[in-house]
Amino acid sequence: MKKHVISLLIVTAVFFYYDTSTSAMLKPSDPTEDSYELKIQDILMLLLGEDIERAVNHYYEEYLTESPSVYPYQVDIAEVERVEGFRSFHFRLTLELTPVVGPHIPVGKDRLTFEISPIIPDDVKLTNFEHIETYELPPHWQHLILQK
Repeated sequence: MKKHVISLLIVTAVFFYYDTSTSAMLKPSDPTEDSYELKIQDILMLLLGEDIERAVNHYYEEYLTESPSVYPYQVDIAEVERVEGFRSFHFRLTLELTPVVGPHIPVGKDRLTFEISPIIPDDVKLTNFEHIETYELPPHWQHLILQK
């Protein structure tokens, strides 16, 4: 629970540094140096890591024999919204990510939406999982694909 309270605080901090009135992706464009915003985003990804991994594993267990990994630097914040308006602590956070297997071989692209609020059990709830794209695995990694 403490992890999720910290996540909520970090999401709040992100609002001070990003303009959420646009629909543009809220991600650094191939950063070449560290920034306060990048540090906040990276901390948030670490704190949400278990929730992200759980959602990704649940989806890909039907398609792969091995659970893919999601590294914090492969997650982009697509949208952040305060659900109940200014200074409320109910957030909707949409992430775009690229799960990988083996030596960072991408298996697809996914969009996850979480609701984060102190009134949600454990403070975080996955509300939407959208698989955007499937990437073909190289021949020597195709043994991970489940045969149906």
